[in-house]
Formats: sequence, C-alpha cells, structure tokens
Amino acid sequence: MDLTSPAPGTAPLGRPADTEPFPYEIAGAHADVGTVIGMDAWAERTRVPDRHRPGHHLGGAAITRLLGVQGKSWDPARFAGVESVAAVARQAMDHAGLTPSDITAVVVVTCTPYQVMLDQDTFALMRQLNIPDRVPPVQLGAGCAGLARAAAVVSAMRAERALVVAYNITSLVSTGPDGTLLPQYAENSAHPHGKNMWASPALFSDGVAALVLRRSEEADGVLLYSRDSLAFDGGPGITDPLIHFLGGGAARPAGTPGADELSAYGMNSPEIRRYYSAGMRLNHQALESARPGYLKEVTRLYTHQAHPFLVDAFLAETDIPAEMAPGNARAIGNTAAPSTLALLHADQEAGSLAGGDLVCFSVVGSGPERGAFLAPLAVR
Repeated sequence: MDLTSPAPGTAPLGRPADTEPFPYEIAGAHADVGTVIGMDAWAERTRVPDRHRPGHHLGGAAITRLLGVQGKSWDPARFAGVESVAAVARQAMDHAGLTPSDITAVVVVTCTPYQVMLDQDTFALMRQLNIPDRVPPVQLGAGCAGLARAAAVVSAMRAERALVVAYNITSLVSTGPDGTLLPQYAENSAHPHGKNMWASPALFSDGVAALVLRRSEEADGVLLYSRDSLAFDGGPGITDPLIHFLGGGAARPAGTPGADELSAYGMNSPEIRRYYSAGMRLNHQALESARPGYLKEVTRLYTHQAHPFLVDAFLAETDIPAEMAPGNARAIGNTAAPSTLALLHADQEAGSLAGGDLVCFSVVGSGPERGAFLAPLAVR
C-alpha cells in the first residue's frame, strides 16, 4: 500500500481531517483525582534510581526540572478497586438527573484495567451501577485520546443517553505495596525504552472521571476523530504506538522469560512530542475550518494535559489565552483520558460554567489517535 497517498474516502494529505455534526449535550460530569502530593513526597516514596549516581535516588526538584510536574494525584488506596470508579459514574448520572435504567450506552475508557481479560472491568462496573442487562458493554483500551474515541463511538451508535467512564490508575500498575517503583520501572534493560522507564510513573497520575452525553437535535456540536495511520500532517501515517507495553499478551505471555520487564509503559518521547504538537495544531485547524471563529464561541477549551511544556507550547503557538484553556498537568501530572474531564469538573465546582455554555475538548494520545468535539452544557 502506498501510504503517501490517501485511501479512498479520506482527506487529501495536508488537509484537516473531516469533521461531522455532534448532536449531543453534556448532561452531567464528575471527576475524582484523589490525594495530591508534592514531587518531593512522591520521589521519597517511590525512590527513583539516579542512573548517574549509583546507589542514589532522584529528588522531587530534579524530577520537576526534567518533566515540569510539581505534584501528583497519587492514591492507590482510594482507587484500589472498580468500586471507586462506580462512585464517580453515579455522581455523573445524578448530576444529569438520570437513573441507571435511563442509560442506553456505556463506554469505558482505560489503559490500566483492573482485570485484563474479557472487558471484566466494564461488566463489574455496570453490575455495580445496576445498568440494565439490555445495554451492551463497550470497553476501549485507550489512553490520552480515549475521550475523543468514546465520543466518536457514541455518535456512531446514535446513542440517546450515553455514560462515558474514564480512569487511569498509574499508582497501582507501577508501584508495589511498599510504595516504591516496581522493578520494571526502577531498573529495566530489556524494554526498548527501558532507559527512561521511571518517567512514565513520574509523569502519569491517578484519575477517574465520568461524562453523560445526551442526544439533542438542538445541540449544534462538531466532532473530529482520526487515527492518522494512513496519512498525517502532509506525510505518511504514524505507525509507532507512542506508548509501548509489550508484555503480558499472547505474543509474550505472563510467566515467560522477559514478559515482566516488557509489562511496563515505555514512552517514545520524541514521537510523542512530534505527534502531540502537530496533532493539536491539526485539531485546531479542523475545528476552525468547520466552525470559523469557534474560539470566540466556546467558554472553555480543554486540551489534553500530556506534559506541561507541550501544553504551554501549543497555547503559545495558537495565541489561545490561558484563562480560556485551564491546565492541571503541572499540578497533578498527566491523568490520561480523565485529564480534560477533571478540568471540566473543576470549572463546574468553581461555578465558572453555566447551562448553555459551549465547551471544546481537544485531545491527542497513543494509538496513535486524536480528536476533538464541541458540545453545549445542558440547561438544567
């Protein structure tokens, strides 16, 4: 296949990906980031080895200098089981004024499932929420751009009232019972990105969020979703998954030699920087093409909080005022899919939003995949 030419039905190279109507309003939302700790406390607890000084560990100041993260939402006790996720989902449904029997679709987004087989997280979650058995579970193994994929799935299903639940519990997959880094992240020479494995738990954090999308033909929203696997930014598609977790599946089953070392999140940092920077710009261009002057319409722009430096660079490049696009990566790290919903929830708690306000979500993540959508808040 010639990846330099667009496949039939796709946008020509260099042109923003196609958008489509998104007839949904945000009926309810909730988020929980648990306990936030400073980087000094996190560094003391996890004991990140300093490879330049054998026998020593990195301090919080050094980690902040390297990653820009000043604090972490880090709460393995609070998020020990799927019950904590169910509690957030209930709050979102309550905010929407809906009962479990009102929900017609459930989409769960996570890259850190409690159980890795057969979408058991979603089955357990829907059972705890008492969602009717007629509603099929949809679980997406997605990271930072999972919210965009979930919105695209809800739209494709033409769901009437969809519950979207997102969670990322980095503390449980990267540290042991004593709070120190697991060997996969502390010292790893087998993983292709093993040299900097410690940066994954240092950057990524814990978070749970839920969103209720209600179909409304009066909601004049816009949706964009792209995998960028055939073409990207005027060139061939992206084939690198950006985040590499190679162990534990059928290719390298648990218990076989090397599987443990490869069962860790390794970041391809150069490709992540390139994809985030260009992807966020393309999201912006696509929305501007579909809705010229859209930034003048929206009350808030919630950008994925991949990394403080990347977020700052995107806002500076596009001249988007900081007050329109709040951030939390510097304060709590990257919570993956819940990051933008946590920003929405914080604005709601602060009384900064009102019914009828138009908000925008724009996200980029591993896969690779990216997307954005405009949606109004429901008038209660």
